[in-house]
Amino acid sequence: MAIQWFPGHMNKAKKQVADRLKDIDVVIEMLDARLPASSANPMLAAMTRNKKALKVLNKQDLADPNRTRVWIEHYNGQSDTRAIGLDAGEKSPAQRLIAACRELAPHRRGLDKPLRVLICGIPNVGKSTLINSLLGRRAAKVGNEPGITKGEQRIDLADDFILYDTPGMLWPKILVEQGGYNLAASGAVGRNALDEEEVSLELLKYLIANYPAELEARYKLDGVADMLDDELLEAIGRRRGAMLGGGRVNFQKAAEIVLTDFRDGAIGRITLETPDEWQRWLAEARRLEVERQIARDRAKAERAAAVKKRRG
Repeated sequence: MAIQWFPGHMNKAKKQVADRLKDIDVVIEMLDARLPASSANPMLAAMTRNKKALKVLNKQDLADPNRTRVWIEHYNGQSDTRAIGLDAGEKSPAQRLIAACRELAPHRRGLDKPLRVLICGIPNVGKSTLINSLLGRRAAKVGNEPGITKGEQRIDLADDFILYDTPGMLWPKILVEQGGYNLAASGAVGRNALDEEEVSLELLKYLIANYPAELEARYKLDGVADMLDDELLEAIGRRRGAMLGGGRVNFQKAAEIVLTDFRDGAIGRITLETPDEWQRWLAEARRLEVERQIARDRAKAERAAAVKKRRG
């Protein structure tokens, strides 16, 4: 199943970002520390190619700390880019963000040359919560459903530091299938665009291979590393009482339990990808896309030849 979700207001957000970028010095991209590459918007990357970038790995308190370090090193190794990690509920992040942005654009300082910063991120990545903590008041709408913020906001964090907030934005086509599943598992995709049972199975498959001890501790199960994803989902359903009549497991309910536990950090501190894994997934996705395009071109040529023959 391909995860795709691009409501109409996100297309409007893309236009707003494109207009605002003309005057921006630094772009802050909020990423989910549990899925940094999956939560990075390739459409935004193309739009901001010549801008200084600050990658904020939010919710690092829910992510694997060792993998977070690897991701921060990965981004800090890129030109014109800085990366920092933030906890989901960090109380006073303003000075860290301002300092990191000033490092990227030291020439922008003073009332005559204020530093102009744009903050972007996928839905439900914690951007609105961060904005509110920066201001110390409830300025941005906050919710646990994607797509809460709908319009741009201007926020003056200092006399010479202007922050523009934009709505959460996904992109029209999610190329990397695993990235789509990771986004869905994190809650970034609307529920009407995904099959929760399928998403939970993909999540469990990855956790069995990478975090079996955490699964065993959470669900009081043994031998998780030797289970298949559907076997584990069934075992979790039985353990947690997600049952139907006749002793059958309610797989939909079991899937909801797994996804909620992951999103809340109840399973443990987990990161669903490494830079190396992402590069492999991306290379494979691009290869498959080329093959699909070749097949489409071949079919189109065959249809055209058939029409020409009939008209003969």
